[in-house]
Amino acid sequence: MSDLEPTAHAAPASGQPAAAYRVLARKYRPKDFTDLMVGQEPMVRTLTNAFETGRIAQAYMLTGVRGVGKTTTARILARALNYKTAEVDRPTIDLKIPGEHCQAIMEGRHVDVIEMDAASHTGIDDIREIIEQVRYRPVSARYKVYIIDEVHMLSTAAFNGLLKTLEEPPEHVKFIFATTEIRKVPITVLSRCQRFDLRRISAGDLVGLFSTILSKEGIEAEGEALAMIARAAEGSARDGLSLLDQAIAHGAGRVEADAVRGMLGLADRARVVDLFGHVIKGDVAEALSEFNSQYEAGASPSVVLTDLADFTHLVTRLKYVPNGSNDPSLSEVERVRGADYAESVAVTTLSRIWQMLLKGIPEVENAARQAGAAEMVLIRLAHAAHLPSPEEAARRLLDMAQDSGGAPQGAGSRGGHSGGNGGGASGSYGGQAVARASSDPAPRAMSQPQPTAHLQVVPKADASPEMAVRPDVKPEIQPNVPEPKVPVRSLEDIVNLCTANRDPKLKALTRAYVRLVKLENGRLEINLPPEAPKSLVADLQKRLEEWTEIRWMVILSREPGAKTLAEQEKSDHEARMTDAAADPDVMAILSRFPGAKIMDVRIRTVAEEEDDVLPAPAVAESAEGDILPGDDIEF
Repeated sequence: MSDLEPTAHAAPASGQPAAAYRVLARKYRPKDFTDLMVGQEPMVRTLTNAFETGRIAQAYMLTGVRGVGKTTTARILARALNYKTAEVDRPTIDLKIPGEHCQAIMEGRHVDVIEMDAASHTGIDDIREIIEQVRYRPVSARYKVYIIDEVHMLSTAAFNGLLKTLEEPPEHVKFIFATTEIRKVPITVLSRCQRFDLRRISAGDLVGLFSTILSKEGIEAEGEALAMIARAAEGSARDGLSLLDQAIAHGAGRVEADAVRGMLGLADRARVVDLFGHVIKGDVAEALSEFNSQYEAGASPSVVLTDLADFTHLVTRLKYVPNGSNDPSLSEVERVRGADYAESVAVTTLSRIWQMLLKGIPEVENAARQAGAAEMVLIRLAHAAHLPSPEEAARRLLDMAQDSGGAPQGAGSRGGHSGGNGGGASGSYGGQAVARASSDPAPRAMSQPQPTAHLQVVPKADASPEMAVRPDVKPEIQPNVPEPKVPVRSLEDIVNLCTANRDPKLKALTRAYVRLVKLENGRLEINLPPEAPKSLVADLQKRLEEWTEIRWMVILSREPGAKTLAEQEKSDHEARMTDAAADPDVMAILSRFPGAKIMDVRIRTVAEEEDDVLPAPAVAESAEGDILPGDDIEF
């Protein structure tokens, strides 16, 4: 990073008024490409190579968040295009020695470098004026450069009017656009420009920039204070320098951590780490006491929770990226204690705290009493810290049932697999039950007598109704009809043909409306409800002949026929739900979580039945990561 040079000011003569104060963001604005190396190395490298090889584009598009240097980069680029000294008279990126046009361009007053704010000049008339002027050569510079800031604000007509000129401008004209909303710029404009995405400046680079500027200003600063300002700037050098200006004034010429903390309404980072420790331990009293101390010291409740979420993210990140503790924007407390917590706190706990904070912070910001809302969030966090995860709760439940008098009836037939997969709720019937916890937190005793029942295997949901009732009956083969290319013996086979031949519409209509009356080789009798499409019979006949390569007769019968595949699936699902509700293990789960109900049942596959290996239960944590009353859990 090169040294930033402030704008030169001559010392006022005796009796002359002192020069007006210039804020740091303007006083130390970058003047050449070496200053832009702070966070924008890829763009500088590309422009350097382009200028050295003479591959200079006719238009540039600069995009990035506010304060990363888009307008400043545009001026430096205009200065490089028009660079001229006694020794050098060509475009170059080596701008160490000021040229004839440099000062006027950087101050925005050069006659051949026209800056326009598209937010206030959005219409076609403004663009028409540019189009009429581009044919005239520059007055004194090499190129006439048009810098259009916030270009995404131009109207559609203005963009269309600019397209032709932008694609084939005169040799003496260059365009430089800047925008924070690159997606609002038409692709036809983007395709005619070289695009550069200016990145957010990292907190470490901002700390280094602040230190360099303060040393030139002769102002002392604490490293922790600069780290706070860098984090608050969120990658924007201009925002960071504005905050630094404010901190200098707030601290009467010295930048101290306590003053910056009070100015930004932040909590002490060490105290945030202490609050995190109380939450992890589940110590509600200490967590509330620590929060109240920070609140009385002037910290905003939402900011405290945001800092707590940031530290939770830091701890989680350090579990997988230990080198992340070398970030210069981190305090010593965050670096040391964050690494300790990363080793001792489980990822599931950190994820649960993160999810709860993401929901809690908006609640606090929108609450009438933010302090009270923040305390409620902390109580939930501390309460959830020592609660078991859903899979651990199911495991404990099974152990409790076994300790109270052996495994529930039906568990013995599983050969001990239910304990191995972490949940007995699904093992007794080969599926999985999904339960919803109620708002009543008081569980009933597991020793109460429970009704017992055994589940029966339900036929496959999408099997043919006729084959399910009488599996030994085979469809009759019509004489003198050739064998089809693809066997069709059930509605399921027809649905599979629709899937294989990518006809989802016919598949959906067949499943929803077709009631099978009789099926033979080359002959299909069906019954359709009144709401079925009129063309369904013809479509079935046409597709069957096309896919099986034999002639088919599809007859609309008045007989009621069997259930549709959709109706059969619904009936089978209801049967499985009824059987699951009577299963003793499921009833044990429901008694442990009063008011819960079964949401779904899934049957094991044939391979799992043969191997007698139960699938691991799908466990999904609630949105807040705990099993508090009113949350959703799965077993």
